[in-house]
Amino acid sequence: MSPVFGHGRLRLYLLKLLEESPRHGYEVIRLLQDRFLGVYSPSPGTIYPRLARLEADGLVTHEVVKGKKVYSLTDKGREELERRMDELAELEEELSASAQEFARGVQEDVRQTVRSLREELTQAARTMRDQGKATSKDAWKETTERQKDEWKRQKEYWREQKRAWKEEWRRNWEDAWKTATGTREDVARLKLERLLRTFVEDVRAAATTARLDDDDLAAAQTLMEETRERLRAEVFRTDGS
Repeated sequence: MSPVFGHGRLRLYLLKLLEESPRHGYEVIRLLQDRFLGVYSPSPGTIYPRLARLEADGLVTHEVVKGKKVYSLTDKGREELERRMDELAELEEELSASAQEFARGVQEDVRQTVRSLREELTQAARTMRDQGKATSKDAWKETTERQKDEWKRQKEYWREQKRAWKEEWRRNWEDAWKTATGTREDVARLKLERLLRTFVEDVRAAATTARLDDDDLAAAQTLMEETRERLRAEVFRTDGS
């Protein structure tokens, strides 16, 4: 995966990520890991010096939030991103091809998993037959069910990974295209959609480790409804109808 980011292209992709939303260095690393499903995992020694160089070139700036440097795109950075939009589109196409190659690898992993499970089942059958125990039938059934469950779990996991990968790249491509061709209002709506996605992802991540009861859920619902109404009244200036 790393050759895709040769010749200054990682620099370009960092500009794209910061155009989507201000981020600190660790968020950039984590986002790259997530988007490439761990296949490409840059080190801090790769990302932080490039962020510092972008800042030295006047393309990004930072502010310290809770002890962390949060980087955001400057007007000069947006101008470079817009100027290199054709190159960004080409990069997205190459990354999409890499995603397809990865998906083919996933399919091969699934096939290999199936082959391994079949071999294990065959070996288990031989073992049961050789032992000739009265409990061999029950043991065989238990082994079969266990292997089937594992096969289903592996198959579902890789199917979900492929779906997430394809959806992420579809979204990235559409976002890049809208940014390049849309009106100012279209770009503003696109940025709002990105903010909403990030908000939902952050809340979902926090909820995975939280112990929620009915009162917590009611409080969360109330907060979300209040936020929705404030956005309608103070930002969107609609009556909610």
